[in-house]
Amino acid sequence: MSKFKKGKKGMPAISTASLPDIVFMLLFFFMVSTTMRETDLLIKKPALPVASEVKKLEHKSLVSTIYVGKSKDTRISGDKIQVNDKIIEVKDVPSFIYSERALRKEEEVKFMTTSIKADKEASVGTILDIKEQLRDINALKISFSTSKGTDLSKNYN
Repeated sequence: MSKFKKGKKGMPAISTASLPDIVFMLLFFFMVSTTMRETDLLIKKPALPVASEVKKLEHKSLVSTIYVGKSKDTRISGDKIQVNDKIIEVKDVPSFIYSERALRKEEEVKFMTTSIKADKEASVGTILDIKEQLRDINALKISFSTSKGTDLSKNYN
């Protein structure tokens, strides 16, 4: 009789045949779920003021953004207000908020936040006028966008 040698069997190689399918599924998932920036700024990009205590907004889909800053056209002076892709006047802020509310479900309206992204050189009067318009239509959840920085108390000493 002959002796049979019992060799150790190694682990079989992992099949990579389905790897391209998995990669393409992940690619399509991220393409579908990613949202692109929807607003082209018609004003100069606001240089946001610095704040030491900042908090991120939780439900960004429920945020309506109002931009305040100088126009890109240097011939136009004063602060400009931009919502979505158009320049508006202060008196048009309520109609913007009403149109944003109309796009949401009724139960989401109470969670809506209005974010004001104002340039640090913007007039306080313009921002106060916007706040008054928001108060008149009972849009009381307001957020001011800032950039995170150092402690502000050092600037006052």
